[in-house]
Amino acid sequence: MSPIRLLPACLALMAGSLSARDRLDFNRDVRPVLAAKCYACHGPDEDKREAGLRLDLREGATADLGGHRAIEPGRPQASEAWLRIVSEDPDDVMPPPSSPKQLTAAERALLRRWIAEGAEYREHWSFLPLVSTPPPRAEGARHAVDSFVRSRLAEHRLAPAPEADAATLIRRLSLDLTGLPPTPAEVADFTRAHAIDPGSYDRLVDRLLASPHFGERWGRHWLDLARYADSNGFLGDAVRPNAWRYRDWVIDAINRDLPFDQFTVEQLAGDLLPGASLPQLAATGFHRNAALNTEAGVDKEEARFQYLADRVNTTGRVWLGLTLGCAQCHTHKYDPITIRDYYAFYAFFNNTTDREDPKTKAPILAELGQDRRTTYVHLAGDYARRGPDVVPASLSALPRMTSPANGEASRLDLARWLVDPNHPLTARVAVNHVWSKLFGTGLVATPDDFGATGEPPSHPELLDWLARDFIASGWSRKQLIRRIVTSATYRQSSAHRPELNDLDPLNRLLARQNRLRLEAEILRDASLAVSGLLTRSIGGPGIRPPLPGDIFDVGRSVKWDVSEGHDRYRRGLYILTLRSVLYPMLTTFDAPDATDACVKRDRSNTPLQALTLMNDPVFLEAARALALRVLRENGAADCLPQLFRLCLARSPRPDELQRLQAFAAEQRDRVRAGGDEALKVLGSETVADAQREDAVVLVAIARVLLNLDEFINRE
Repeated sequence: MSPIRLLPACLALMAGSLSARDRLDFNRDVRPVLAAKCYACHGPDEDKREAGLRLDLREGATADLGGHRAIEPGRPQASEAWLRIVSEDPDDVMPPPSSPKQLTAAERALLRRWIAEGAEYREHWSFLPLVSTPPPRAEGARHAVDSFVRSRLAEHRLAPAPEADAATLIRRLSLDLTGLPPTPAEVADFTRAHAIDPGSYDRLVDRLLASPHFGERWGRHWLDLARYADSNGFLGDAVRPNAWRYRDWVIDAINRDLPFDQFTVEQLAGDLLPGASLPQLAATGFHRNAALNTEAGVDKEEARFQYLADRVNTTGRVWLGLTLGCAQCHTHKYDPITIRDYYAFYAFFNNTTDREDPKTKAPILAELGQDRRTTYVHLAGDYARRGPDVVPASLSALPRMTSPANGEASRLDLARWLVDPNHPLTARVAVNHVWSKLFGTGLVATPDDFGATGEPPSHPELLDWLARDFIASGWSRKQLIRRIVTSATYRQSSAHRPELNDLDPLNRLLARQNRLRLEAEILRDASLAVSGLLTRSIGGPGIRPPLPGDIFDVGRSVKWDVSEGHDRYRRGLYILTLRSVLYPMLTTFDAPDATDACVKRDRSNTPLQALTLMNDPVFLEAARALALRVLRENGAADCLPQLFRLCLARSPRPDELQRLQAFAAEQRDRVRAGGDEALKVLGSETVADAQREDAVVLVAIARVLLNLDEFINRE
């Protein structure tokens, strides 16, 4: 059946599915369809616009186009756009048959209903001011976050999931806030307290927020955005010996809860602050993190152009949640960002220069005092083709920046504009980033695209309420996180709910928590922590754990002098990041390559990950140390339950303990049959002869537990 003949049925279905809504909402229902299927040819980009028709603005859609209008509000049959949509003539139908972005029957029905309802347009939701919506009344909700979430659940006649058990809660919180698992003693203490004292959970949250490891955990999230690495990249990939000073600034700033507005200002313009301190200068290393081509023969002006374009694009993605880079060559096809806007933003960085602080040697950003460059629109994004000149300015579709009394606007003006409480994007983007780390997906599932082609927020009123609360709290990251993790929504069980399979398979309504695979560094840290090997010192130069001997055969990078002693077991955050030779274990578990700002890590599932957990040297060492630790602390009789508690933060069930005992018996037979060969797994560890057999058996069991789905995931 053709899509045209399906329209009556689709209209009937939509009438039922949307019956609870008085009218379609343009931003929620209509704009995503127009943006995905129409704006490429009928959107903001005047150079690519077909037939003079612009559909992203109401005045364009309803303009007289020579005796007819694309949209006649309230009259689909008189609207040329609708007649083209339902035409069966291949020369007239829109989108044309050659387009890969065809409208579905349901989308056609939606557009017809929208026109019939009057073709209402609204400014894109993310460009509108933050809305002050009080938390709605919702049954059982005693927390603002829960009021918003449960109100949405009630619309779909869904109940929230029950609260996770105490052991799951402390493990979830510990991993989310510090990236380290709790000890069995901490689990036991919290479980006892939580059973009788409702305030024990809040005290646990406060303790973890105050931990120095909080800055490491959340610093790693920010370093993803900052495309942090310890080398230049490209073929030479020279090491940046003092790049770590920016990394340490981030950890320290997050630990002392530097307000996010100041956190922003210091990274974008710390050098321009009056009497800038050494830490504020180090903060400007944010834009010194990008890859840098220092190869002989490179066109220096072209390289500089690309370097500055990276600064524009990264600033746009990290603070604005916009794909500014799409306007580097032409006006944005989907969002109201012109090519002139792009280069006016570029102008803020065009007179920066890269320097090293004379005292600390930290890479910093500085402003040219003399011989300042004029900024031009680079036609078609070509560094050598100069168009009209521009001066630094904010994006034309967003609130205007306050102009300085004298001279051009500076990076300091740009930074302060970004964190102006009336800016519609910055707080929303920051809140969404934090939410995504606590639930696996943001309220906006496209964290670097709050524009027309990005997904609308699942809970727009909650997003705005949190953003306004974030600003009102003095831009406190810790207060924002505390607000979220003390909600019943965060504390829900992550257990699968079959009734959500069809209604909400991606859990966008938040009827349960999400089960998340640990990030690469945290997986390594957790293994070292439970084994007792982890070195918990904070900050300082990067470390070099063992690597396969042939890994440098593919490039010209410096030799890798393996760290010895305690340094070898420091957290994954401190592993030296060479862009040309990334640490294999981290990349296997989807760590970013530092080429661009990483706003959302992938979570793949591959056989290589299981092989890595079983055979990578760090996990072998962790399994061996874990086995010997338990043997030393507990003796052979009580080893299995303690191994289980260390790894999974709970005691084994009777059936699990039975399987462990059966596996231990199998391994004991294998060890006895293998003789000295089987004992090699102990390496150079000194173990009493009477315990060597037990130790080898426990190593085998430890390797299994460190590879369990429950260990590598956060429930």
